[in-house]
Amino acid sequence: MGKSKVLVVGGTGYIGRRIVKASLEQGHETYVLQRPDIGLETEKVQMLLSFKKQGAHLVEGSFSNHQSLVDAVKLVDVVICTMSGVHFRSHNLMMQLKLVEAIKDAGNVKVCRSL
Repeated sequence: MGKSKVLVVGGTGYIGRRIVKASLEQGHETYVLQRPDIGLETEKVQMLLSFKKQGAHLVEGSFSNHQSLVDAVKLVDVVICTMSGVHFRSHNLMMQLKLVEAIKDAGNVKVCRSL
């Protein structure tokens, strides 16, 4: 199978960081969705910068800005959503529905996985 362009949503979480690492190790062009307000979370900023040093592309997107999600999705052909829903399942479901709408509007994704 050829290499894919992969967008990881939730890339700084427990599972997401492992997905980003595996995607990079397998040679996929890897994009990580970065929230615009992430600057307040030092550990996550450091992790994102580490991903960038390893070859990942950071793409800014927000669930409150539909077009930013569509623009991020248009860059790839695979979307992997690793957002955690442990504490706020209904909120997580709403975010995933927004992501699905962006994927539909972008119209280019071949594979979408939610973990």
